[in-house]
Amino acid sequence: MRKILAGFNEPLYGVQATRLIEAACQASIPQPSLMERAGLASAKLVLAVAPHAQRIWVACGPGNNGGDGLEAALHLKQWGKQPLVTWLGHADTAPADAASAYQRAHAAGVQISTQLPDQVDVVLDALLGLGTQLREPSGDLAHAVQRMLACAAPVVAIDLPTGLSADSGAVSQLHVKAHHTLCVLTLKPGCFTAQGKDACGTVWLDDLGAGELMRPMAAAMPSPDAMLAAAPALQARPHASHKGSFGDVAIIGGAPGMTGAALLAARAALYGGAGRVFVSLLDAMHPGVDMSQPELMFRLVEQLDFSTTTLVCGCGGGAAVAALLPKVLASASPVVLDADALNTLALQPVLQRLLAKRAAQGQTTVLTPHPLEAARLLACSAPDIQANRLQAARELCAMFNCTVVLKGSGTVIASPGHTPVINPTGNAKLATGGTGDVLAGMVGARLAAGQNAFHAACHAVYQHGLAADRWPALQPLTAAALAKHAS
Repeated sequence: MRKILAGFNEPLYGVQATRLIEAACQASIPQPSLMERAGLASAKLVLAVAPHAQRIWVACGPGNNGGDGLEAALHLKQWGKQPLVTWLGHADTAPADAASAYQRAHAAGVQISTQLPDQVDVVLDALLGLGTQLREPSGDLAHAVQRMLACAAPVVAIDLPTGLSADSGAVSQLHVKAHHTLCVLTLKPGCFTAQGKDACGTVWLDDLGAGELMRPMAAAMPSPDAMLAAAPALQARPHASHKGSFGDVAIIGGAPGMTGAALLAARAALYGGAGRVFVSLLDAMHPGVDMSQPELMFRLVEQLDFSTTTLVCGCGGGAAVAALLPKVLASASPVVLDADALNTLALQPVLQRLLAKRAAQGQTTVLTPHPLEAARLLACSAPDIQANRLQAARELCAMFNCTVVLKGSGTVIASPGHTPVINPTGNAKLATGGTGDVLAGMVGARLAAGQNAFHAACHAVYQHGLAADRWPALQPLTAAALAKHAS
């Protein structure tokens, strides 16, 4: 068993892939069974996070997740603890392994009741797990979830908190909020995006010994649905380099009243290592200098060399950016489209067709939408996007044949030819104006330095979130400060 920490590449498997792995393991794995192993691992985690706990409520559902809980209760009883089990199943209708776990727990003297206990030291959520369907809990299940939410004791979830989708990270309105989640067999994408991070707390993994067993059969195993992003390898710059070695970035945006967005992206590109950063503001009244960042060079759009400069377009661009997008999309240079460039794109099918042609012509494009911008591009609603962020990123990637950075809790990066990546860094401090502009500039700097679109996006997103994770707890995070510290 190990805690999942940011910085390491981890495969993520959804329900279908996990079921296939589970079936292969059940056919091959020696005794004890997967359920027995999951129960032992869960009991160990309970004692690891609450070593002095005595009264432990084990809330067991009617299926195999409930069987895992019954196995855990058996071990806790043997170790001198007082497990209080509520079981929503029945020995006559439960799956075979769960029914067997019930019989052995009962024979060992584990207290099994239908009454929800009071005054417990820790709670073990074994209600639904992988079998969760995103419908509102009702009856005894709803009562158990409500009691957990009202309970002051820490909650440990087996595999998934009840009410969380393994595939999408979406939750039912009534769902368990765990302090710790022990993923068994595989890590699930839903633990790391959308509402998953809030629902799961600290995530742990125990592969139940399947990793070693399945290694000889790796070629026959399903591919991961996503990967958890790893920390980028930081490389020292060669001594014999100059400003031309790391490329030029041009920021196109900053309509009247929104010049700050373009300046934030420009500063981020500068701090991200771009050799030179040009700023083409769409506000003709701007003085054409950033006194706090004099390294930035201001140019009219007509003065930019679109053939040699990485373009970051849309940051604070307003309606004025629409007239420039055809030229931007026709450019052979790498392009990052953000904010108002994406909103304009959503309204103009002709621009969408130009974007889709770029990949066929060997041209690099990265889109950086937040959920509402993604919804406009996919002609749906922001809640639709949030209901399955991984799928939405895949759809945008396929629609435009380019790299997509779907921002939010657990940012998703989808790129042609690559397994989608979910980013583990970042926190709510990033929920402030301008941080998205900073990210666009960071991606642009990495493209200008020669990284391909997928790696530029993954590395920028990771570093962007890591800066927020390292931010002093009591110090407010602003986008301008983030630009200086994120790269």
